[in-house]
Amino acid sequence: MASETEQIEVYGARVHNLKNIDVTIPRDSLTVITGLSGSGKSSLAFDTIFAEGQRRYIETFSAYARGFLGKMERPDVDKITGLSPVISIEQKTTNKNPRSTVGTTTEVYDFLRLLYARAGEAYSYITGEKMVKYTDSQILELILEKYIGKKIYILAPVVRNRKGHYKELFEQIRKKGYLHVRVDGEIREIIPGMRVDRYKNHSIEILIDKLIVSNKFADKLQSSVRTAMKQGSGLILIQDVEANEVRHYSRSLMCPTTGLSYNEPAPHNFSFNSPQGACPRCKGIGSVDQIDIEKVVPDPKLSIAGGGIAPLGKERSNLLFWQIAAICEKYGVTLKTPIKDIPQEAIDEIMYGTDERLKIKNESLGNSNYMVSYEGITKYIEMQQEDEASATAQKWAGQFITTSVCPECRGQRLNREALHFKINGKNIAELAEMDIQSLYNWMVSSETEITEKQRLIAGEIKKEILSRLQFLLDVGLGYLSLSRSSASLSGGESQRIRLATQIGSQLVNVLYILDEPSIGLHQRDNHRLIDSLKKLRDSGNSVVVVEHDKDMMLASDYIVDMGPFAGQKGGDVVFEGIPSEMLKRNTLTSNYLNGKLEIAIPEKRRKGSGEKLTIEGAWGNNLKNVTATFPLGTLICVTGVSGSGKSTLINETLQPILSQKFYRSLKDPLPYQSVKGMEHLDKIVSVDQSPIGRTPRSNPATYTGVFSDIRTLFAGMPEAKIRGYKPGRFSFNVKGGRCEKCGGNGYKTIEMNFLPDVMVPCEECHGKRYNRETLEVRFKGKSIADVLDMTINEAVEFFENVPAILHKIKVLQEVGLGYIKLGQPSTTLSGGESQRVKLATELARIDTGNTLYVLDEPTTGLHFEDIRVLLGVLNKLVDKGNTVIVIEHNLDMIKCADYIIDLGPEGGERGGQILAKGTPEEIVDNQESYTAVYLKDELLKTVFKVKNVIDMNI
Repeated sequence: MASETEQIEVYGARVHNLKNIDVTIPRDSLTVITGLSGSGKSSLAFDTIFAEGQRRYIETFSAYARGFLGKMERPDVDKITGLSPVISIEQKTTNKNPRSTVGTTTEVYDFLRLLYARAGEAYSYITGEKMVKYTDSQILELILEKYIGKKIYILAPVVRNRKGHYKELFEQIRKKGYLHVRVDGEIREIIPGMRVDRYKNHSIEILIDKLIVSNKFADKLQSSVRTAMKQGSGLILIQDVEANEVRHYSRSLMCPTTGLSYNEPAPHNFSFNSPQGACPRCKGIGSVDQIDIEKVVPDPKLSIAGGGIAPLGKERSNLLFWQIAAICEKYGVTLKTPIKDIPQEAIDEIMYGTDERLKIKNESLGNSNYMVSYEGITKYIEMQQEDEASATAQKWAGQFITTSVCPECRGQRLNREALHFKINGKNIAELAEMDIQSLYNWMVSSETEITEKQRLIAGEIKKEILSRLQFLLDVGLGYLSLSRSSASLSGGESQRIRLATQIGSQLVNVLYILDEPSIGLHQRDNHRLIDSLKKLRDSGNSVVVVEHDKDMMLASDYIVDMGPFAGQKGGDVVFEGIPSEMLKRNTLTSNYLNGKLEIAIPEKRRKGSGEKLTIEGAWGNNLKNVTATFPLGTLICVTGVSGSGKSTLINETLQPILSQKFYRSLKDPLPYQSVKGMEHLDKIVSVDQSPIGRTPRSNPATYTGVFSDIRTLFAGMPEAKIRGYKPGRFSFNVKGGRCEKCGGNGYKTIEMNFLPDVMVPCEECHGKRYNRETLEVRFKGKSIADVLDMTINEAVEFFENVPAILHKIKVLQEVGLGYIKLGQPSTTLSGGESQRVKLATELARIDTGNTLYVLDEPTTGLHFEDIRVLLGVLNKLVDKGNTVIVIEHNLDMIKCADYIIDLGPEGGERGGQILAKGTPEEIVDNQESYTAVYLKDELLKTVFKVKNVIDMNI
């Protein structure tokens, strides 16, 4: 038998639905844990193996430190041996901070900051000239060379373009023994009590010395330069008396023409998260919130009295309208004048306020006239946006505000000094905006373009940057840019970024556990990801991947297949061993791998209703003036490599356009020219992977609305009626029926400081959320807490005679979520599960037959069998006349589509074009499309072909 150090052995795991299982995972190998959604994969990988690894790590802390962290519960397992330090890379930990970018997450931007601080060349933001800096001896040589034989003044600047009378300064200079100063270009003698106009900007220099330059008096010149440097804090001015020209010389970076100087650069000067580097206008965010005048005045034909200014509504008798009336009177108009006929100067004063005080005349004020100041409507809206305002006021003000690119830094986040340090003609923000593939190429090619000094300084830094960029390219992220916000990344993208960071850290003897890293990755890039995982394994680490991807399974060293079904019917190990052995077994997963089972290609493709939805001239992000046509009444797949523009076209352009039309949505679409065919639709439903709730109080029952029906049912029970309980008694969000010790949470949260928070069951209700009296009311022998603890499959049987409840939970079962619990906290659902809960909620509503459903990678987290079930649900929708648009990489979904729109050819700047459109059979011969290549194989494949691929992998 292998020794403990060669394998990880799990004995008696009983977490969630695991059935007291024993599992052996070889160390230093790539192991895939697969199985149906809800079969217990994550329970084994994350809730058992990772949780035990984390608990053991905390056990290494001192008793004092553990006192702050609280006690971590041991997972329900008998024994785990051979466990290394564990690092978990999950999908749910995407950073939503707007300051977090791909560059900061991967640390590449930190190295770029160091590179620019040490090897960047500074340029003046006034003249564009290259900045210079000199030593004292160099300044002396330059003066002797340029001014030999000429009469010069040596000046030390003490005030540069600032207001003040400077009486005290002149007195201090006089006491130091200096007789003359140069004030605003004019040499003046210092006299007692001397002062200048305090309300004007002044530049003042001390006249240190007057002399004719010659080698004979070099010592005197050197002494004067040294004195001037001391008085001028490292900066001196040399004035040629005859030519009346002034040149600046400095020990620090300085513009030779204007005298503008920069501080010595340090890495923090290039950080948008540091006050020294951030743009002062947007504070390093890159965007600013501005009042959108078109939203404030939606219809200029209306008068102010008629409600033409949306935030104010129709005329009322209050101070604000009296003030606006006073402005109108000044310009010869009234509140009843259409806004389009009011002079622009008056509109500006109404919107932005005026400095002069307004005379208010109104009958309700009596005969008195009041003089008041007026700050403007925009100021009033901005005040409602402040932190002190109520949530309702902030939401109200938000409808008049639009987020736009910062006008000062143009979205580059840094101040102007930082943006004028360049290497090979590019500043740091321009590098961050390149996609990673282009940045890698630039880094390699710039080696020949930089100076020898820069090459020596930058050598080691560039080596670190290139190695990290290569890791990102290896995991298929070449289309991202370093400036891309972390909040905009998909779960799969953020996971692959952390994977690249881990490969770069070069740790050994670590157990990595990953949760479906292939999400959002095109088939073309799958081999890159697999190679990266193998590289991690070959470095001396153990890699465990929870995955459904066929290529990943066949390329692994070891497979653990969980099943046989989901939820309570899962939790067993149906197979563990090498991939070639698994293909000979008769499990659900192996039958899909070896070809015994497959998702059938439709016998015929639907033609649709004959109507079309067309978007013309879309050019947001990387789209290249795209025109796309969607045949209505069909299942449409939008495909293409990662970063080719799929989400930009559908989620950020088409979907917001339709949402604004049907629901007056506030989200603006990206730029486009026109949309035709909207009259054929009357509803749009967007189903994405964002969480259905941010707290454990949110769950599938509350989200779908079925919990209201369940509470009403319990309130109708004889026991509840006797006690006078209303439906609110059965809510865990309000006082009365809930457990007050935990506030209806069922759990208490223990903050772990620098580790994730830990949830421990409430000691009073033991996780049931309700007090004893509420739990005494039962339906068919079950309390409200028992119902919330049921899986969807169990609930379908339990409520089979309650149509109102059955209809809503039956749909959850149909989308493959029969294994989750009604009361399962939404924070524990994966992106794919959240998406299917949303889909089920929409399916439970009455569809119009003219609804457009938009789904973003709905196959995320789904087993082959689950995809078959999901396709059945989507086909039902389309058969009723609705249209379904799916953004997808999964070939099983793509081959079943009626119509495909393929974007590419690459990601990032090299994408954004439509390469192919039509049925799967029509696009497979397209030579430019990567999707077509893999789709052709999928349509033509045979069992023998699969076996050949397997033999090659083995």
